[in-house]
Amino acid sequence: MAAAGKGGLKRSKPNYIYSIVGVSLVLLIMGIMGWFFLNFKQVANNFKEDIRLSAYLRTQNKDTIAQIQQYIAAQPFAKNVTYVNKETAKEIWNKENNEDWAKILDVNPLPESIDFYAKSDYVNADSLKKVSSLLMAAYGNQITELQYPPTLVTSLNEKASKIGLIFLVVAVVLCVIVIFSIDNTIRLAMFSNRFLIKTMQMVGATRGFIAKPMDLKAVVNGLISSAIAIILLFTMIQWAESQFPQLRGIRNTELTLTLFGGMTLIGVGISLLSTHRSVLKYLKMKLDDLY
Repeated sequence: MAAAGKGGLKRSKPNYIYSIVGVSLVLLIMGIMGWFFLNFKQVANNFKEDIRLSAYLRTQNKDTIAQIQQYIAAQPFAKNVTYVNKETAKEIWNKENNEDWAKILDVNPLPESIDFYAKSDYVNADSLKKVSSLLMAAYGNQITELQYPPTLVTSLNEKASKIGLIFLVVAVVLCVIVIFSIDNTIRLAMFSNRFLIKTMQMVGATRGFIAKPMDLKAVVNGLISSAIAIILLFTMIQWAESQFPQLRGIRNTELTLTLFGGMTLIGVGISLLSTHRSVLKYLKMKLDDLY
């Protein structure tokens, strides 16, 4: 009888291995989606920061030009500020248009300019208009205009907004699916432990005494599941970067670590919440209802 009792107790323990594997796979799917979203945002930002802005100069005074260049470089919106003289402007024009107009013209008609790239947060129609107004207000006598491709700027922002909205909707739906999937997986694992929970209650154990070890186990299992998912995702990222080296250039370590932290919080949080809810549920149920 003692042997049979021990056997029954062993059978009553929940099978945490399946639970850990199931939660790991669900977290991995969430992590892959999150990684795609982060990469999309980074790619969009890189495209925006590749748009060159040119402040065409009216003056040829070197001291004034250096002053304007320093002024632009000190602004929060500017990066990679360079002075472009006539010869450099000609080389850029020939490279972009794949022809040399010097065979036709004897004079170089291109103006000198100070070229720079705006940070991604400023690459939109309203912000660039403010940038233009700021420069013209400060150096309107020395700058003729600030030139940039407005159509390209508008197009990039519209497409980025649409795709970003699609990603956001998919991410929200996926997050809901992840939460329900983890919750059902944990509850299924706890179902096999319902008689042990009820037995402990019947011999006088308090709710806290019953729930505490199971909650701690849920935290440990959540950490294990998260660790497995993170290792698998990290391996996939390394493989993707080896196949497409361009991905290394847009990698954002801080955002990737934030993604890993989010996976850990969701894995541990939902595991703990689902386990605790299951324990309380079975404690409130009558013994006959457990069958």
